[in-house]
Formats: sequence, C-alpha cells, structure tokens
Amino acid sequence: MSGFPARGEAEALAEYALDRALKGGAGGADVIYCASRGNTLSLLDGEIEECASGSAAGIGVRTIISDGRQGIAYGSRLDKASVGSLVEWSLHNARASESDEGVTLYEGPLVSDPELDAEDLSIRAISREERMSRCLEMTRVAREADPRVKSVREAYWRDGWGESFFATTKGLSGWESSSSAACGVLVLAAGGEYTEEGGYGIEALRMDEFDVERIAKRAVKDTVAALGGEPLPTASYTVMIEPEAAASLAEAIGRLFCASDVQKGRSMMRGRLGEAVASPCVSLTDDGRIPWRQGTSSWDYEGVPTGRTELIKGGTANAFLYNLQCAAKDGVLSTGNCSRGMSSLPDVGTTNLILEPGGESPEALRSRIANGLYITEFMGLHTMDPVSGDFSLGAKGLRIENGNLTVPVSGVTIASNLSDFMKKITAVASDLTFSGSVAAPTMVVENVVIAGK
Repeated sequence: MSGFPARGEAEALAEYALDRALKGGAGGADVIYCASRGNTLSLLDGEIEECASGSAAGIGVRTIISDGRQGIAYGSRLDKASVGSLVEWSLHNARASESDEGVTLYEGPLVSDPELDAEDLSIRAISREERMSRCLEMTRVAREADPRVKSVREAYWRDGWGESFFATTKGLSGWESSSSAACGVLVLAAGGEYTEEGGYGIEALRMDEFDVERIAKRAVKDTVAALGGEPLPTASYTVMIEPEAAASLAEAIGRLFCASDVQKGRSMMRGRLGEAVASPCVSLTDDGRIPWRQGTSSWDYEGVPTGRTELIKGGTANAFLYNLQCAAKDGVLSTGNCSRGMSSLPDVGTTNLILEPGGESPEALRSRIANGLYITEFMGLHTMDPVSGDFSLGAKGLRIENGNLTVPVSGVTIASNLSDFMKKITAVASDLTFSGSVAAPTMVVENVVIAGK
C-alpha cells in the first residue's frame, strides 16, 4: 500500500519488537500491525458537503509476564527506535498490572484460508469521478421518487481498504487484507403538517452488491411511509419485526454469550447452558468463516482459527464464545472469538451473527395477523440491562390490520424482559438479510404489550 512500509519492512519491525520483548523479560509477546486508507464523499442536495481521503498505520505490542500480567502499548511511528520504546512501555504496563489466570499465547499453526479473502480490487480502483457519479445518481433518484421529498440531506459514498500483520513469539505470523464500501441516502419528506427525516444505506465488501438506484428508492419509501405516524392505543399486540430491526435485537442477544461477560457476572446467560431461553423456532449462530462478510477472517486476534458456534439451538442455550484466556478459565477450547484492537488487550466478541431463518415468507406470516404492529426501528436497545434482561424500547413502524400494512405508527414503547420476549417469538420468516455482520429474518412475536395512547 503506497505511503506505508513494505510488507517486508513491517515484518522486520514486528520481529524486532518480539525479540526485544523477550530480551526485556517477557515470557511471551505478540504484535499487530495495521495499515488502512479510506475515502469519503457526501453531497447535500447535490452539492459537495464533504470530500476527504485519509490513511493510517500503526503497531501494537502486547507483552506477557510469566505470572499472567500483561501490558500493551501502541504507536503510529514506524521506525526501530519508536517500536523499541513501545516495547519498553508495554513491559512497564505489564509489570504494573495484576496477574490473572489463563493469559497465554496460541501455539498455532496460523492457517490462512484463501476462500475467506475479502479484498475486492475494484473497490481499491474506484475514482473520485465514480464516487461523485454514484452520489449524484442517488440524489437524482431520491428527488424523483416521490414529490413529498423536500431535501436530499445526504447522499454519501465511502470506500476503504487495509491490511494487517499478526506475529507472536511462538513463531506465528501472517497477513490479512480486506476492502469495503458503504453508501446511502438521507432524505427529508413532508406531507401536510407532518415532516419526517429518514434514510437507508448498506455496507458491503464487494462492488457488485451496490445498487444505488435501489438504495435511494428504499430510503424514500421508508421515510415517506413513516409520515404522520401516531401512537397505537395501549394494548397487547402481535408484533412483526423487519430484518434490519431484528438484526439489532439479534446483536444484543449475541453479546450475552461472550464468555468474558458471562464469567464476570455481566450476562443473564450465566449458568443457563442447556436451558430453554427462547422459543423452539429460535436458533442463533456465530460464524466467522462466511465468505465476503464483515465479520469473517481466517483467524482471530490471537491467531486461533475462526469457527462456527451454535449459541442458541432450537431455543436452548447451547454454547458460549471464547478467547484463549476465558477458555482456559472454563477448561474448554477457544472458539476463535478474540476481539481486540492494536491498543487493547484481548477480549471476546462476535464475528458474523446469524438468526437462522424459517421456511415461510414474511407475507404469509403477516397474512395471519389480525391486529398488530410491523416494527421497522427500535430505539434504545443499548439501554437493555444485560444481567436482568429488562428493557424499555421506543419503536416505530406500520399498523397491521387483517394481514395488511395500513397507517404509520410512532411514539410507542415496549417494556419487557428479554427472556420473556424471546419465548414469545412464534415464527421466523425465510427472508434472511445481512445488516453489517449480523443477519436476521423477519420475526413474529405474540402478546407484546405496547404503550401508546
């Protein structure tokens, strides 16, 4: 990558850091080097609002002392003197930390799977003129899609690519590279006394996934459909949740299966393996090996091969996600779910979360709902208590009457408990849709109390 050290130079810096760490008294060490470049173009009503390009590179050094103390240091100056200083700071931080059980390095080997490569060279080759053309096209389509669109507040395109190198004192070393792009539209619509701002966008790893006309029309359709939303009467309803909103819920559920939080008592799933935690139609999987998905890689940030883990199987809590340290504490193997940045110590995170689909279409499921709410957006999922499972969420969407989508709904609240909510899921549709690194289908939840008017 132009402007960054050649791969051989980066490898030599990593080798120097590891050698220096061992000579400084570390029992082991690892190094993460990352370099990236990105571009952004954003238009406001067809005029340039932001046009920027940038790049970054850095190296992080983690040192481990034999009694389980570990430290980390990160910097962006890529010369021997600076990297040597990072090693000293990392050792200093390790000596000042508290010892902990299970801190170790992966013994290897580091295995690269070419089928999991995620670099689309056409993303790297896109020009400023092409970015402008796409943003102008999204602006034009959004303006013409509906007369109620009063302003295209943003039409944006972002693209970037990067590479990383991972090496340890156990002899592991390897490179990974990736590219991605994102685009979307935000519009302001007005009808009568009502105004609504909304939009739609996607992020993907391949250029062939971008249909700017479809994206712009979806942004307008969703925004206009929400015009004039009013609260429902407070009552119990059948709720249908569209895939993007269902994905946000699946992401919140998936985080509860990270062993680091489970072991610290920060998850309601602690002690519940083998227990029914959802209805039988719910299965949730973490899979770090799906080609061309954002959470995919050959290995995690400790060098452990990524894998597929069934978190919920037929409604039953089946497994947790682990990095090396958490796995050692529970006497199991790592699932390849180490989450970490150059400046942070290893933690546990999800890769690609999939709420497994069912066999019926969303239209077939909706046709059986006499009185319900089709939810297109949740507000406040981050406020859910991960220990108790209690939550209070704002929601908006469309009324369902005798199987038909009718009037827009907004200003309603769903207050419940996640355990109870998951057991009320009665169906999942066949329309599995990815939103970033999370995929979910439309889901149906019975007997949900909605507070409105």
